[in-house]
Formats: sequence, C-alpha cells, structure tokens
Amino acid sequence: MTDQGAVDGAVKRLALALDALDAAVERRREADRNEEALASQVQALGVDRAKLAAALDDELARARKLEMTNQEIAERLDAAIASIQSVLDTQRA
Repeated sequence: MTDQGAVDGAVKRLALALDALDAAVERRREADRNEEALASQVQALGVDRAKLAAALDDELARARKLEMTNQEIAERLDAAIASIQSVLDTQRA
C-alpha cells in the first residue's frame, strides 16, 4: 500500500468515525430532550397531585363537617319527636 493509499484509508476511517460520532451526539441530544420532557411531565404530575391532595383534604373536611351537622340535626329531630310524643301522651291521658 502506498503512502497516499494509507492516507486515503485513514481519511475514510476518520470520516466514518466522525459520522458515527455525529450520530452518537445526535442520539444523546435526543435522549436528553426526552429526559427533559419526562422530567417536565413528572414535575407537572407532582403539581397536579399536590392540587388533588389539597382538594381531597378540603372535601374530606367538608364531609366531616356535613356529617357532624347531620348528626346534630338528627339529635335535634329525635329531641323534637320525643317532645311531641310526650305532649301527645299527656293529652291522651
């Protein structure tokens, strides 16, 4: 092989290596973009989760308050029914 042939072979190998390097760099950039997109999505999901957790806490507090109010109303109704029953019983006697 002549010196020129060796140089040409080396240039071709270098060109192939540079092409492979360019392709690897592009794949890495794409992977980085995908990773950034996923990180952004995870962050958005975290924000949504926090909002949903807060909303759930609010609704649970509201449900507890409604349950307590319902219990209080039931007790008052029971007392009113007992009072009315007592009045009716005294009128019958």
